[in-house]
Amino acid sequence: MELIFFKMPNSNAKSHRGHPGGQEAGRRELVSRSLQSAQHCLENQDFGTAYAHYLLVLNLASELKSDVRETFQFTLFKWAEELASLARIQDLFNCYEQALELFPNDEIICNSMGEHLFRMGFRDEAAGYFHKALKLNPDFADAKENFYRVANWLVERWHFIMLNDTNRNLIYQKAIQKVVHSGCRTVLDIGAGTGILSMFAKKAGAPCVYACELSKTMYELACDVVAANNMEGEIKLLHMKSLDIEIPKHIPERVSLVVTETVDAGLFGEGIVESLIHAWEHLLLQPKPKNQDIGTEDYGQVIPAGAIVFGMAVECKEIRRHHRVGVQEVACVHLAETVEFCSPTRASVNSEETIEPYTTEKLSRVPGGYMPLTEPFQAMTVDFNNLEELKSLATRKPCKFSVPVTQGGILDAIVVWFVLQLDDEHSLSTSPSEETCWEQAVYPVQGLPDYSVKPGDTVMMEVCCQDCYLRIQKISVLTSEYGMDIERENTLALGNEAELCSALASLQTTSTPDGMGQECMLESTEIALLNNVPYHECFNAAIGKVLSSLIPTRESLSMDVDGHDREMNFEKSQNKNSSYTTHDPLYVLDVSEGFSILPIIAGKLGPVKAYSSVEKEQHQIALNIISEANHFPKETLEFWLSHLEDESVVLQRPKSDKLWSIIILDVIETSGLIQQEVMEKAAISRCLLHSGGKIFPQYVVMYGMLVESQSLVLESAVQGTEPTLGFNIAPFINQFKVPVCVFLDLATLPCVPLSKPAELLRLDLMNPYLNSSNREVKVQVCKSGQVTAIPFWYHIHLDEDIYLDTSSDSSHWKQAAVVLDKPIQVQLGDELVLNVQHYKSNVSITVKQ
Repeated sequence: MELIFFKMPNSNAKSHRGHPGGQEAGRRELVSRSLQSAQHCLENQDFGTAYAHYLLVLNLASELKSDVRETFQFTLFKWAEELASLARIQDLFNCYEQALELFPNDEIICNSMGEHLFRMGFRDEAAGYFHKALKLNPDFADAKENFYRVANWLVERWHFIMLNDTNRNLIYQKAIQKVVHSGCRTVLDIGAGTGILSMFAKKAGAPCVYACELSKTMYELACDVVAANNMEGEIKLLHMKSLDIEIPKHIPERVSLVVTETVDAGLFGEGIVESLIHAWEHLLLQPKPKNQDIGTEDYGQVIPAGAIVFGMAVECKEIRRHHRVGVQEVACVHLAETVEFCSPTRASVNSEETIEPYTTEKLSRVPGGYMPLTEPFQAMTVDFNNLEELKSLATRKPCKFSVPVTQGGILDAIVVWFVLQLDDEHSLSTSPSEETCWEQAVYPVQGLPDYSVKPGDTVMMEVCCQDCYLRIQKISVLTSEYGMDIERENTLALGNEAELCSALASLQTTSTPDGMGQECMLESTEIALLNNVPYHECFNAAIGKVLSSLIPTRESLSMDVDGHDREMNFEKSQNKNSSYTTHDPLYVLDVSEGFSILPIIAGKLGPVKAYSSVEKEQHQIALNIISEANHFPKETLEFWLSHLEDESVVLQRPKSDKLWSIIILDVIETSGLIQQEVMEKAAISRCLLHSGGKIFPQYVVMYGMLVESQSLVLESAVQGTEPTLGFNIAPFINQFKVPVCVFLDLATLPCVPLSKPAELLRLDLMNPYLNSSNREVKVQVCKSGQVTAIPFWYHIHLDEDIYLDTSSDSSHWKQAAVVLDKPIQVQLGDELVLNVQHYKSNVSITVKQ
């Protein structure tokens, strides 16, 4: 339906004929007819025409705004959905602009506009509408949840941590002050963020300071910060990339100093090399000649001046379980050797896309800790004041390193950190042994036939800079056995002549000459899930109980739910009752996100038709290979999305005349939060189950405790002006603070527990009448201190007897915590009352005063 635009009468124009009373009667008649037409259109789901009629009514009769407001909102949202599905984006935004002209202070319309913008990738703009909706109604839960979600995108959490790092700020200030006092007059701050480095330069006395920031949100925030610190006319802020700055168009002349901190845990990942090459070629004065004691005012330089990159081989169980599948069998399902699972860091080597070749960890807080297997080694140095060196980084041949093993163990990763040399006097280290805001870059070791090392062995690798990333590649182990040096890499490991002959013989007869299986890339959380043995064993037992209860008389399904003789029972069910399994299977749907072998586990338990919702082709291929390796009939496992006409409606009947026996939902995100729309999905799922069918999980219990944790406080908000050395930044960046910290490891979180765990919330997916959206929980204080946060986790109950603990050592889930606005002083024996509210997927926890 096309949107109809009405030309509105000019309310200011004088009538040349007709009686005013007649005009009024005509207006009322038109309004009445339009309201009737709008209602008729709504009944026929003609939302576009209905919207146009309401637009006419509201322009002619503004006194009806309060009466038709809710119906107008409903019509607008329905029409916007249609426009979005038709990709008529401009029409969609035109409708919202018209609506906001009529209802400028309507928080619901503002929030809906933000949702459309966010879905289309306009995060900065979306944040503005969510923020406005919250200002209009601070208790509007939808807007609050949306704003928190977008705030994490727009202002990354490390901004808070770094601004709270007084030592980092002080060292940068001293280095900038030193060079400005030595004669540098013009300064360009690349990647300004909040503008703190620019303000250091201005305070040090630099006459001309320029700053560029690409993020619209951060640019606007920096403008507010600079103005609040009375430097509005003294620092010129540019909303652009440094690569796009031109002289004299944007700045009048070349500058004598560039300051930047566009570095990540892997040093080069934020594009510092590319931006500095451009700066030296187009924006900076020529560099000062070496070994000449002359003034600096006529020459260019960069802070930081350079960096030294260090590496070290480590054993770390936590890194291992997120990057290597360490199990061959899960809940009686054999993982085929022909499927080779790998994480994105390994896939980045051969990928056509630019994928970050490392992950990051704060090694001092990794669960289970880590063990160095080698001494730290110097992997690379870089001089940011040397243009030729910067340009050669990308083309330079990889450097080969041989690092002696000093401690026996399992080679899990090469970890990397650096020392950032701001000048010849001031430096910052990101070492795991330093108390710093920085994480370290982690290069997981994958694809070796054997990961064990011992003193006397050598870890071999290549180090280079490619695609603006520091790469540690071709990692192998040179081990000394039988008096010979043998190199272990992702090829055959040969120890003696007999093994060599055997290997050659097998090479001649193998059906896959390259010896490689099907590579399947999984996210690190998916690998951790595959390694989570208790998770799969619990599902195995719970699924078995449900299937057993649905067909209790079938001898072929007298299953041992602990997993013994599962394959024998499965084969009996297939052979003895093949007609049953062909015509009357039980339907199981797994709509949990990512790679999941639960459909295969279900398929091993009897006459089941299991549907997987995995989307990626390589995941489907891997599941098919695993199915074949477990002797599944081809019809046992199918991919659900290929059966759907509309993939947005995943939850529907398996067939028009069939219902599901089991539906598996994802309830908890790996971040530690409740999945979005999980209760809505559960409501639909309950309607799709036949008698005796179950949703997994059946219910979830949320637990939490009171803690004192300065770390969580520093990670959630900037703490006044002291850490930022007197500059007023906190009120502006703290507008983007989020009260919930996610992806936490409670086992290593620096905190002091002040209470025992308490049950905070129960979400029942099978019996929603048991749920409460608002409850009060009394928590007994067992230790005196300051309550700063409430970490929480879940017990995911598959049934009354079987549950998964998201805080366990084997859990692929992380935990989360609510950080209080202000600490609360408590004494041993006190009782705090927590108000726990659940709305959609958002849980808020406040302390009742």
